[in-house]
Amino acid sequence: MAETVTPTVDDTPPPASTRRERRGWYIYDWANSAFQTTVITVFLGPFITTVAELAAGCELGADTCNGYVHPLGIRVAAGSYYPYLISLSVFLTVFVLPVIGAIADRSTHKKRLLGGAAFTGAGATVAMIFVTGDRYLLGGALFLVANISFGAAVVVYNSFLPQLGGPDERDGISSRGWALGYLGGGLLLAFNLVAVTLFSEDDNPQRTLDLARWSIVSAGVWWAVFTLVPLRWLRERPSAAAALARRGNVLTDGFRQLGRTLREIKAYPLTLFFLLAFLVYNDGIQTVITLASQYGTEELRLDQSTLIITILLVQFLAFGGALSLGALARRIGAWKTVLLSLVLWTGVIIGAFRLPAEAPVPFMVLGAAIGLVLGGSQALSRSLFSQLIPAGKEGEYYGFYEISDKGTSWLGPLAFGLVFQLTASYRVGLVSLLIFFVVGFLLLAAVPIRRAIVAAGNTPPRVL
Repeated sequence: MAETVTPTVDDTPPPASTRRERRGWYIYDWANSAFQTTVITVFLGPFITTVAELAAGCELGADTCNGYVHPLGIRVAAGSYYPYLISLSVFLTVFVLPVIGAIADRSTHKKRLLGGAAFTGAGATVAMIFVTGDRYLLGGALFLVANISFGAAVVVYNSFLPQLGGPDERDGISSRGWALGYLGGGLLLAFNLVAVTLFSEDDNPQRTLDLARWSIVSAGVWWAVFTLVPLRWLRERPSAAAALARRGNVLTDGFRQLGRTLREIKAYPLTLFFLLAFLVYNDGIQTVITLASQYGTEELRLDQSTLIITILLVQFLAFGGALSLGALARRIGAWKTVLLSLVLWTGVIIGAFRLPAEAPVPFMVLGAAIGLVLGGSQALSRSLFSQLIPAGKEGEYYGFYEISDKGTSWLGPLAFGLVFQLTASYRVGLVSLLIFFVVGFLLLAAVPIRRAIVAAGNTPPRVL
């Protein structure tokens, strides 16, 4: 009778991460943030909308356009095309990211997964160079590929965090990565905004459209080039699940493991409770970021130059804010620091409600306050969640985390829109967002964080 061989798991602890390896991890935040800032935040929405308007028969540079496009035979207002793309992207992401995380956990080649997702997204972004004339369908398809790949790469990237440092080190590692991301994204955005300002012509809307397209392409190039650094400096750090999966098919086993995790996740109710708290308060954060420009133009009647300066202020001050709150977390703990940041976010909302119209300086000061609290609250939420993940399931759980980060970001805008529809006031709509920070604070404060970390099988950090 043939002897049955049972695969064994190597219990030898992985080697400590080196400074070079950690720097490689930081650089990926620098690389991919260009897509978030230059593409998503500033240029892609107006660019895709203009291309759709051209396809609908509108004149380039026209003040209004009531035309329609027909993707897959569906009648869509040209101005609604980009928001619908965002919604479709979010919908698809909900299904893709947990699967990518499960595959990452069972793969011995996480760097290849990171590179594959990043280069796919960067390639789709660079391919925007071919979105000329009325090629709105091509632009929409490339955006879907780029945005989904962006989320997939972030899941794999985040799954490295628990392997790069112990419980007391992760807050600092996450904060430095997030800070460098804001710095890199801000630098490329500043370069592109300067280029658009210098070379655009008021009477030549086609030139402005071309400059926007090249700015989008530059983000794809930036993303691809700087991704080479983490791919070279990071080590492969397979999890225990990867060791057991070496004899199987990573893709099919990843799907099976995801199914098992969905059934078993109820065994970690405190981790789920943290995700619920994060979902609520992060939705408020994302809504403030998304609607700040609209609030500035429609309610405060500020010009475009003020908004551009404020966007850059947020980017560069978020660099210092992430590092400052990371340093504070070393003294009082990440959990308490995130709770403090939610109090500060509440102050930001109240301050925004009281801003006078047509006053750019107070708006910029508020933008500076957002920058200081933004990076730290996001970076420390990421590192705090790393303490709540059962060993060997980092990718899967960060897949769920990324869905909570991006997949539910319609709740805040929906609340804002409903309140505005009832009151016709952007100020009252903004105040409605207070509920996300207050409820998020109460939910996070109710998490027995040390007990939650122990329940996940991990060692709590010295201070929380």
